[in-house]
Amino acid sequence: MRRTTVAILVVAMVTAACTQTIDSSPAPGSSAPVTITLLTHDSFDVTKSVLRDFEDRTGITVKVVPVGDAGQLANRLILASGNPEGDVAFGVDNDQLAELFAKEVFVPYASMGLGDVAPDLRLDDQNRVTPVDHGEVCVNIHTEHYVGDGPVPSSLDDLADPAFRNQLVVENPATSTPGLAFLLATVAAYGDPGFEEYWRRLRDNGVTVVDGWEQAYFGEFSGAGGGEGTHPMVVSYATSPVAEVVFADPPITVAPTEVLTDTCYRQIEFAGILRGTEDEAAAQQVIDFLLSQPFQQDIPLRMFVYPATTATLPAVFRRNAAVVTDPYELSSDEVAANRADWVARWSDLMGQ
Repeated sequence: MRRTTVAILVVAMVTAACTQTIDSSPAPGSSAPVTITLLTHDSFDVTKSVLRDFEDRTGITVKVVPVGDAGQLANRLILASGNPEGDVAFGVDNDQLAELFAKEVFVPYASMGLGDVAPDLRLDDQNRVTPVDHGEVCVNIHTEHYVGDGPVPSSLDDLADPAFRNQLVVENPATSTPGLAFLLATVAAYGDPGFEEYWRRLRDNGVTVVDGWEQAYFGEFSGAGGGEGTHPMVVSYATSPVAEVVFADPPITVAPTEVLTDTCYRQIEFAGILRGTEDEAAAQQVIDFLLSQPFQQDIPLRMFVYPATTATLPAVFRRNAAVVTDPYELSSDEVAANRADWVARWSDLMGQ
């Protein structure tokens, strides 16, 4: 669920610790305690007991250090390649891989848990990174607030129809991960330069652009927990309806929002061992932990994305998360080569 900004998402609704360190005793037979520093984005979240059980079993203390959003994380890793600030990184996404690989940020490691990971998530045949979760950035709609004479929109083309004028809010791709993902979805759908014409149509149809996801979802969107926003459509995540139910007060059982599944762009989050770590063996165990059933089953209601493995999904997640069967995707090489140009051209076009 990817991730300036993916989302991730409604994960912003979960309280994330700035630095989380849980002490533990060394595993039986180990000579001394080991601390592994896990660099991650601000939306990383794990149940303390899940992490503590791993630490107690292995004698490895995991120091979790958020360093900003996914873009800031990737930049930090690139600048410190070979002399890292930590041992393991989690939260880089599929659109950042080419740049990270070019700078030799990671060392290869084939975790024993990879056999449980869906093949379409395994993008690196050298195993420099390990897929941990995935999610899709999609347009969400608050159906009760939707204004129109016909059916709700379902496609990217529909969003530019005058019938839906002034109803969509999006995030700036220069300052937001979901905003960038939505821009990439339009590039994948319409090609280059076709995406520019599509954005002209959105602009002329009254699309609203804001800096970040929180401002869009909680400020402009009408469906965020009964919020006072006026836009019934927003760029968010396929799993946003889950959080609408989980955090509802008073409680609800059915989300007031739906996902337009034909507008979605896939984000896959990866972890990797940083080149230059002083304890590669312990770092490998942390990668194994991120693919373990306890951690994978913790993901859906902590970070509101799909686990990379076949872990069991909670009932509330199964009932409310949208299943996206054919998301838009671009190769990380294509994104690395063109992202700056695409964003610059979008900014000129949209007056941002």
